[in-house]
Amino acid sequence: MKKRITPTNIVFWVIWGVLTGVLWAFVNPITLVPGVIHLRIFAFLPAVIGILFGPISGFAAGYIGSVSWALLSGTFIPAHTLLIDGIMVGFTGWLPAIMIRRKGTLEQIADSPAAIWQSGLWCLISGLIMVVAVSASLSALGIFKFWWALFWLGISDIVPLAVGTPILVKLAAKRLSKIDVSNLTA
Repeated sequence: MKKRITPTNIVFWVIWGVLTGVLWAFVNPITLVPGVIHLRIFAFLPAVIGILFGPISGFAAGYIGSVSWALLSGTFIPAHTLLIDGIMVGFTGWLPAIMIRRKGTLEQIADSPAAIWQSGLWCLISGLIMVVAVSASLSALGIFKFWWALFWLGISDIVPLAVGTPILVKLAAKRLSKIDVSNLTA
């Protein structure tokens, strides 16, 4: 069955994206680099949304979340936020969803230890790619040195992404499998 993009999808993409950005901006209690980088404990949201509701939903949550976060935290840089950071954070919601959703229904994913562990692996891979691209962008703009940004952003994003996603997917996929979410999936 071919998925269609509907107004309902778009509304939920905006809601998930803004919620992601708000959580990133205001619920990061552990400062890694004062005033600049916090442990992004909700870094897993785009990947979880992507796996549960489809890769486009995951990408939208990451992209809109990144832009919302940058605007709310005062770190919005048009070229970086819109072209690199937004797209690469969206990628962390898209790639795990593509790789895990092909494994079956939400119930099959929740019942498969392999799918759960693979979600963490694909989050690790997408997180590494994202952090390298974002660090290169920040370095090219003269904001941070590449290796410095790579180290701190890696801790900030990759750890919560790779650890949090499998846990939430396991919990949420089983519960959502009992509900018809097909009109939200894209």
